[in-house]
Amino acid sequence: MDIGDPRGALAALIARHQESYAGLSRLLGRNDAYVQQFVQRGSPRRLAEADRKLLAAYFGVDEAVLGGPCAVEAAIARVPRLDVGLSAGPGGLADGDRVLSGEAIDPRVLRRLGVRAADLSLVMATGDSMTPTIADGDEMLVDHADCTVPAKGAIFAIRRAGLVLVKRLVRQHGALSVVSDNPAYPPFDAADVEIIGRVVRLSRTLK
Repeated sequence: MDIGDPRGALAALIARHQESYAGLSRLLGRNDAYVQQFVQRGSPRRLAEADRKLLAAYFGVDEAVLGGPCAVEAAIARVPRLDVGLSAGPGGLADGDRVLSGEAIDPRVLRRLGVRAADLSLVMATGDSMTPTIADGDEMLVDHADCTVPAKGAIFAIRRAGLVLVKRLVRQHGALSVVSDNPAYPPFDAADVEIIGRVVRLSRTLK
């Protein structure tokens, strides 16, 4: 997300979070075409300060992304770490979403990922079905606001029959399939799968 291109940044945020131009315009108390005209036609040339502040707060980004002044020092965002392991194996039972602790993350990192701290959680992977991409013990940053499977597929945290897993979701022959990166685990149909969120970052401790 280019901090020097507020129109492009706003368009990317709108697409990323599946918002509508008209809905955001109404949020600002403007006519339905206001945000679309700003992004696509350059009118107005700059967002009004109040509009910029509201949109930045809504998307959880720094005002500088939308053309405002750069903050001297960014506040640290805190992301909760959940007491649940996402199985990268046959499937693990969730013990609930108790928060164990959290991690402080620089908001600039979140902006590069195009995510909001309020939509995130940290969970640990267990098992070997997603090796070599994801190893047992890897910590994953999951974006709960992103449950849309792109055309090329992506890795998601999912729930199936009470089990929580991390798997790659892909579209094959018009249907959604659950695929393990480890070929020893066969794919299966995603008809009864609930998507929890997309995995946007991995952290691994070297041993």
